[in-house]
Amino acid sequence: MIMPLTSTRISPDWPCQVKTPGSYDWERSAAKWLRELIPARYASYPALIRHPVLLARHAQLQVQQEVRVARTALQTARAELPMLGLPESVIEHTIKLYAAEVLQLQHIARSVRAVSEALAVRGGGR
Repeated sequence: MIMPLTSTRISPDWPCQVKTPGSYDWERSAAKWLRELIPARYASYPALIRHPVLLARHAQLQVQQEVRVARTALQTARAELPMLGLPESVIEHTIKLYAAEVLQLQHIARSVRAVSEALAVRGGGR
């Protein structure tokens, strides 16, 4: 049975791995995607399995923390990496890596927020 589409608008940040809100099995696809964003040990907790909106909240917190870690790594790289004896080329490559990771994580954070909002609209708390 296909559920009618809701008024939830799909943002440009909507993850391609998650079906459109209101479509058949979309909450299951959202939960599967969200579980991939959190440490594996959390994925088996019954509360997070039964309540996708709770899983989304945890994923938001997880991604926010990862953004903070990547920003700290980026901000401190130029000062701290030379003390490790790394060549300048490795330091520059690492800084670019951290900068790209911050951008990627910010995109993921927006995607998690979009999915979280859609789950909350649909009563994903069960």
